[in-house]
Amino acid sequence: MRNIINLNSDWLFVKNTTDVSATAGEAINLPHCFNAVDGQDGGNDYFRGPCLYKKVLDKATLPAADLYFLEFRGTNSSADLFVNGTKLAHHDGGYSTWRVDITDALTDQTDVALIVDNSANETVYPQMADFTFYGGIYRDVNLICVTRAHFDLSYYGAPGLKITPVVSGKDATVEVEVFTKNMTEGQSLVYTIYDDKENALDKIETTDSKVSFTVKDVHLWHGRKDPYLYCCKVELVENGEVLDNVCNRFGCRSYKIDPDNGFILNGEEYPLRGVSRHQDRWGVGNALLPCHHEEDMDLICEVGATTIRLAHYQHDQYFYDLCDERGLVIWAEIPYISKHMPGGRENTISQMTELIAQNYNHPSIVVWGLSNEISIGGSDDDLLENHRILNDLVHKMDPTRLTTIAAVSMCKMDDPYLLIPDVVSYNHYFGWYGGDTSMNGPWFDKFHQTHPTIPIGCSEYGCEALNWHTSDPRQGDYTEEYQAYYHEELIKQLFTRKYIWATHVWNMFDFGADARAEGGENGQNHKGLVTIDRKYKKDAFYAYKAWLSDDPFVHLCGKRYIDRTEDVTRVTVYSNQPEVELFVNGESIGKKAAPDHFFYFDVPNVGESTITAKAGDLTDEGKIRKVAERNMDYVLVEKGAVLNWFDIDAPEGRFSLNDKMGDILESKRGKLWFLGVALQMKKKMNANKKGKGGEKKSGGFDVDLKGDGLMQMLGGFTVLRLTSMLGMINISFTKEELLKMNKKLNRIKKPKKKVN
Repeated sequence: MRNIINLNSDWLFVKNTTDVSATAGEAINLPHCFNAVDGQDGGNDYFRGPCLYKKVLDKATLPAADLYFLEFRGTNSSADLFVNGTKLAHHDGGYSTWRVDITDALTDQTDVALIVDNSANETVYPQMADFTFYGGIYRDVNLICVTRAHFDLSYYGAPGLKITPVVSGKDATVEVEVFTKNMTEGQSLVYTIYDDKENALDKIETTDSKVSFTVKDVHLWHGRKDPYLYCCKVELVENGEVLDNVCNRFGCRSYKIDPDNGFILNGEEYPLRGVSRHQDRWGVGNALLPCHHEEDMDLICEVGATTIRLAHYQHDQYFYDLCDERGLVIWAEIPYISKHMPGGRENTISQMTELIAQNYNHPSIVVWGLSNEISIGGSDDDLLENHRILNDLVHKMDPTRLTTIAAVSMCKMDDPYLLIPDVVSYNHYFGWYGGDTSMNGPWFDKFHQTHPTIPIGCSEYGCEALNWHTSDPRQGDYTEEYQAYYHEELIKQLFTRKYIWATHVWNMFDFGADARAEGGENGQNHKGLVTIDRKYKKDAFYAYKAWLSDDPFVHLCGKRYIDRTEDVTRVTVYSNQPEVELFVNGESIGKKAAPDHFFYFDVPNVGESTITAKAGDLTDEGKIRKVAERNMDYVLVEKGAVLNWFDIDAPEGRFSLNDKMGDILESKRGKLWFLGVALQMKKKMNANKKGKGGEKKSGGFDVDLKGDGLMQMLGGFTVLRLTSMLGMINISFTKEELLKMNKKLNRIKKPKKKVN
């Protein structure tokens, strides 16, 4: 009988070594991430290199078995396994399960050593992306002990069991296929289907590796409304004794994605409105425990989401299980992201094969993502061929699901790469990275008109918010108030266009991005609706809850924004109730109805006031206080910045580093100034492609600095903000260089605004 022994305890960790004989290190337990701190503190200087993990297996304590397999559920990003000093296996890809047969290498005392390496290279994805590539053995390690005849453990980390339900009318046909090793005459397979109460519905005993069940009056898996799960168990039996067994839950459902009506689940329109998720946490990195996954799922369900895009890699099996149980519709993808590497094709194929083989049975998954923003540097023949190969691979391995991509704004609507997958989504940040919020809906209308047969979704949109506050929110100010305004606008534009097959906020949680130097807290992307420690739900969280959740609530926005200078201040309330009444120091200032769930009140600001929002029996409370001068604790000051906005000379009527790129480029002299800056940037990029000795460095990134799409995106940045963000692609400017830039801008007059 199969035994699974967890091996998470009692490992030795040695940083920055490939010496498997090393003995001086740190005693740890798994899961473990060696970038849990330096991968989130900014500077783009987190350790990327080889680390050693060692453990001794005492054979006397192991169950008797014919074969022993080591199972690694997540080792980022490349790993070499040594047993008693002999190398047994190599694995590339940091987010999937892989297994190794160590039977012949086992001795009474077996030294297991794993070199885990997240170094930069040109063959393993990801190598360039806006998140930290945490290293370590950050998921479970198990020893699987089986008989000689067993369900296959060697095929791409798969469970050895493949379940394909097909719904037809009130019934479902469930095809079950197993993959075995070393079966002999006299051995048979016992297949059993169970309902959600573990009652056996049907049983088949045979030697066939594939059988078919009919489930009458099938209970459908219907997303969050009714995530009903069956179970299939298969036993390998000899003379009445169970030698091995595998078991998986499954759901019976049908779906389609319609270019006009969006996502259709079991014949009903089922709008996919949700979030993207990165898995990391503050001080933990990727080394999550089950309780962390459960908390994430609870928060995603609280906001009312019906879908999750699991970005940008394969997530923990435990989280996919939670998605099945809670009814979230899932986009699953591989980390083929940002930069196409000609030497990385085989790795995209192996990671996609692992993703599908390991996750085929999850009813929550409806699309396989081929890539994310991979055309940011343009599409070439090799990139297109890579996508066609992946698309064909997915359809061969899984004819039951669709393929998709996440294209980036500058990808033109006629790019041939948009025609490869079954459905398309776009990452747009109009209103944050250029343009304004009003551009989002019309862009999707134009795409829908241009490609009426291609289902279109929005795979990323969002803006950053930290604990900065203002009564005059502006694009790029990193305030909680602007983030709330941005999402109010995007909700109204995206959710009212039912042809958009799915929307995924970027992101549900703030996450580690060590190269980032934005918003006053370096090392993170702060677009989350919830902070990276999961302790604070930003106001925008409740804007979505108001639209998506059926659980009655009322939320008073701006609780962290107390000190205000204006005599009359705007107070916003979010609720899914039809009417809200606002009280100031116990006195009602009126009731309001808001079909869009966003309630706005103008409140007199005198002294200190207690503000209470009431919707039926529900209440929420906060305070405001009248002050003479702006509280500078609410104003962004960039930590570690070479320059802050208030250090910059900005003469009236002249440009400065505090002006937006788009405004500067409206001036002829501004365009000439930018050409000089673009030349500087190009020189820095070329220099970064070579090391000190002139060797070519990995991770380079070619960008057309004068491309129309890129400039449209960058137009909303101030020059200062843009230069700080360039650190993400290893382009930095000194204080002297920035001051020189600013001096040149100060010589350029701002064009006079036309008066209608």
